[in-house]
Amino acid sequence: MSETGTLYIVSTPIGNLEDITLRALRVLREVDLIAAEDTRTTRKLLSYYDIHVPVTSYFDANEEFKATELINKLKSGLNIALVSEAGTPGISDPAYRLLQQAIENNIPVVCIPGPTAFVSAAVVSGLPIDSFVFIGFLPHKRSKRLKKIESLRDEPRTLIMYVSPHRFLETLKDLKEILGDRKAAVARELTKKFEEVLRGPLSTLIEKFENTPIKGEITLVLEGKR
Repeated sequence: MSETGTLYIVSTPIGNLEDITLRALRVLREVDLIAAEDTRTTRKLLSYYDIHVPVTSYFDANEEFKATELINKLKSGLNIALVSEAGTPGISDPAYRLLQQAIENNIPVVCIPGPTAFVSAAVVSGLPIDSFVFIGFLPHKRSKRLKKIESLRDEPRTLIMYVSPHRFLETLKDLKEILGDRKAAVARELTKKFEEVLRGPLSTLIEKFENTPIKGEITLVLEGKR
């Protein structure tokens, strides 16, 4: 029997609380501690399923010292579940540092698969997904964002990225300016009450949102170079 605990990477719903596996629920009930990117969101999920396990925060601002603290707990024999605000930990969130330290310390790491927003968005986009590139979030600063988009100009695979609502319209315009008027799909609030998927060329989407502010979690799927 291992002297150390196990780090479980647990996927949680991206919206609808019913989108969670039986295995994920079992693990969340059995671990000694849950490390959560957003403790408020996680506690809502735990309350919904009547799970009573201690929760601690683990997010961008505290990951450096908190990762060390969690590693020490794992070394002492505690089993810990890592969850992101929504979806699968390790995708555009602060899970990387903890994962690396666990691997370096020979601590068992087990992934409990489940929902991921960009996969759902890709499926409903109507664009080819036999081969695609996941970009994550584009840089906040426009000069860096333009440079990143320029690097994707000749990419033939479908492009998938997360977009903040605050930079959504300007990102669409930047993409059109550099890549041309490509086909795209905007998937918003997937699996939630106000789920919406809009498809069309970038010019049409820009016109749609020019005077209509967008809210919520957004995934943009864009065709590659043809």
